[in-house]
Amino acid sequence: MDRVRPPAVAGSFYPGDQVNLSHLVDDLISHSESHFSYNARGFIVPHAGYQYSGSTAAEAYALIAKQKAEIKRVVLLGPCHREWIAGIAVPSCDKFSSPLGDIPLDIEAINLLAKLPQVSVSDKAHKEEHSLEVQLPFLQRALDEFQLIPLAVGDATPEEVAEVIETLWKLENTIVVVSSDLSHFLSYDDANIIDHLTTRKILDKNYQALDHHMACGCTPIQGLLEVASEKSLNVSLLKQCNSGDTAGDKSRVVGYAAYAIY
Repeated sequence: MDRVRPPAVAGSFYPGDQVNLSHLVDDLISHSESHFSYNARGFIVPHAGYQYSGSTAAEAYALIAKQKAEIKRVVLLGPCHREWIAGIAVPSCDKFSSPLGDIPLDIEAINLLAKLPQVSVSDKAHKEEHSLEVQLPFLQRALDEFQLIPLAVGDATPEEVAEVIETLWKLENTIVVVSSDLSHFLSYDDANIIDHLTTRKILDKNYQALDHHMACGCTPIQGLLEVASEKSLNVSLLKQCNSGDTAGDKSRVVGYAAYAIY
């Protein structure tokens, strides 16, 4: 019998029923305003509740949908919010589930990664982690059949993350998606200043200058940008805003942005 990681934040971060969730994700993707014309190999997307960051994340998933014929594998990296772990954690299960159904994991690739010293198996790290889970319905609506490699990034170095991404990017039909929000709980104006500085550093691939006050997923972003720099890839901003622009008040906001690496 397959071992399945069930959804932990369905009904809170996003609708818990299949019909409403499908309609919401499809609507968000259909309203994408991006005119980006390149096939991207990597993405950075936010991971708040859909009412806050869904429209920003959808800019990336609209591009992924355009490339779906060429995508058979998704490497999904996000920071650990609830459990401290050393290095990078893979799960022991066979599938991740959302209200839209089950997603098979690429067990062969996960077993390959498990040989790296910075990678360990931890279901506890994945059990309640929302940064990866909130991306699943978007991936399910944007793509046809695909395999998932979910990676919870804990106390790791950018170089350790880069080695994992480099290993997996060698596989055909593979994209990398990093899940991260930007600044947290600043005033609207202060957040705009910090987040635009962060975006400038990301676009310049100046990953050494990033820190966890700028982005909760700083380490996986740094790892992705390190590989992008080594491969002379480009980074483009698709959309940037904060919760004060969407569904929150402006006294204390969280920043969001979506980027494409190509």
